[in-house]
Amino acid sequence: MKRDEIGNNDKGKRMRRRDFMAGGVAALALAGRKSPAWAVAGEVARLGAELTPFGAQREGSADGLLAPYAGKWLGVPPGIAFAGTGRPQADPYAGEKPLFSIDARNVGQHAGRLSEGQKALIRKFPDSFRMDVYPCHRDFRFADDLLANLKLNAAEAGLTADGEGVTGAYGAPAFPFPKSGLEAIWNAITAPRPFTVRGTMDEAVVYPNGTIAWGAQKWDIYCPSYDPAVMRADYDGTSALVYRTTMKPEREAGTIVLAREYWDFARRPTQAWTYVPGTRRVKQVAEVAGDYPIGPGGFHTVDDTGLWAQSPRRYDWDLVGKQELFVPYNNFRLDDPALRYKDLLGPAHLNPDLVRWELHRCWVVKARLKPGIRHVYGARTIYLDEDSLNPVVADVYDLRGDLYRVAMNSIGYDYATRILGQHLCVYYDLVSGAYMADRLTNEVSDRPRCNEGGREARDYTPQALQRKAI
Repeated sequence: MKRDEIGNNDKGKRMRRRDFMAGGVAALALAGRKSPAWAVAGEVARLGAELTPFGAQREGSADGLLAPYAGKWLGVPPGIAFAGTGRPQADPYAGEKPLFSIDARNVGQHAGRLSEGQKALIRKFPDSFRMDVYPCHRDFRFADDLLANLKLNAAEAGLTADGEGVTGAYGAPAFPFPKSGLEAIWNAITAPRPFTVRGTMDEAVVYPNGTIAWGAQKWDIYCPSYDPAVMRADYDGTSALVYRTTMKPEREAGTIVLAREYWDFARRPTQAWTYVPGTRRVKQVAEVAGDYPIGPGGFHTVDDTGLWAQSPRRYDWDLVGKQELFVPYNNFRLDDPALRYKDLLGPAHLNPDLVRWELHRCWVVKARLKPGIRHVYGARTIYLDEDSLNPVVADVYDLRGDLYRVAMNSIGYDYATRILGQHLCVYYDLVSGAYMADRLTNEVSDRPRCNEGGREARDYTPQALQRKAI
């Protein structure tokens, strides 16, 4: 069988097809079984040859707006000064100017390379929202150890029978050659990340009347699957161990949540404990999942943290193919401490003068709520950046099938960790006109630092939380 792979030429209308082993192979994957050994070996051989080392297509677009893969820089680019993790990163593309802008006047010309949510934003704010399109760059690459793990995952990873877990995955995304929507969304869950993150990030919900609700969280995150000190043979399936200490708002300051997450949501559900300063007690709490509201004012759901972060069990997933899409990318200046929040956070959306958009190729995954399941979102379309497998755009629909929200991650490279990952995340509510900017770091003194080591699983237990709180 063949699976459509959507590609757009300069008119946004040309369709292309690539051969995929779908149907029966997808059914085998859902049952936790592997493809035939010869087929797997043939796919693995494509990594770094016909495809990029990460499994993306090497070629660019016919009109040149999507650049061919270069992968010429590992870590700090030539000529760039960098003081280390937690410090500002100079922009290697700072001298570039936009090629053109997309706004209400010409959105129809570029509709084939925009998501429905992006087009809705332009319609909602025709006088102010625009997308300044810059040259596309695919210059950075992942470290060799991650790429080696990716090859092993391609040969060894599989879904559990219920699709709520993965086996055989370690140190890289699970499925560089996704055959189903479930495999694709598991790539989002297992996307590359630092093995430790420590520092503070701000949150801001901007309302149409100009008021801002602020939040801030101090994070201490340990991801064993990406820790070079944890051998593949010893990895136990732990996804992330997290301390989240609330700094803002003041009424919640000092509250600490400990979460333990795993790559098998059915067999090992997320565990959570909380410490509230007023009670001085640590207590276990029920799993916070699904459409539980989080962020200032409960602005988005817990399962769309980073666009997708939890068990896929509530939705039916369909892998549509690929599409060229204008996405926020290489936005080094959005993390610059010289940029003030008052200049970045406009009354209806981020200041368009400061956001860089590039054309990139994305996997397209559609999710539809299963019958009888409760959730505030009835459907979603999630776009995964082909070069990093991170979710980059998500169009979210309500239970009536109307567009409700659109969320976007700015994808960028971290010189210290050598990871192409998520940076600033923005959630736009198309009904209320408010939006939330998450993972802001410009004005924090304790900027996130990554891969410093010194963490073990035993540091993230209820007993350790009690000691930490005291």
